[in-house]
Amino acid sequence: MIDERALYSQLSNPATREAAFTKLVREYQEPLYWQIRRMVLVHDDADDVLQNTFIKAWGAIDGFRGESRLQTWLFRIAINESLNHLSRKKQMFSLDQAEGGVADSLASDCYFDGSEAQRQFQAAIATLPEKQRLVFNLKYFDGMKYEDMSDMLGTSIGALKASYHHAVRKISAFFEDND
Repeated sequence: MIDERALYSQLSNPATREAAFTKLVREYQEPLYWQIRRMVLVHDDADDVLQNTFIKAWGAIDGFRGESRLQTWLFRIAINESLNHLSRKKQMFSLDQAEGGVADSLASDCYFDGSEAQRQFQAAIATLPEKQRLVFNLKYFDGMKYEDMSDMLGTSIGALKASYHHAVRKISAFFEDND
């Protein structure tokens, strides 16, 4: 695990910024990729969003004041970039096409090696509203605490718990309806 305070200090110094940012990328690229991938689903899209995330982070490094953890800051950028990507994608396709094509998209994705049940699980998650999908992914896949999500998303813990609860109910209903 990386010492975020030391890394923040190195990022604040123009002489050590590039090397520190390289460390930052190495440390967080995999967890960020998987968070993004669970939101956008497609490997190539996830790679693009991840690259945009680090470009935004590099451009905003002077504005980072260390009031939150670097990880929280990066995840917030990644989430915003993921949501922006999904918004642009929805504008290109109708909502029915976007949701209906999730299982087909995953089945044809050479980077997805899951079973049919996993494809259906991802299709169920894709039917959730973006906020519920985000909270579900953070809690279910990352095991993130509600307190950390609250800091990251600027949402109350109660609202996050409600979003997760509703997401679980909708996923269960999806499987009951498609059984």
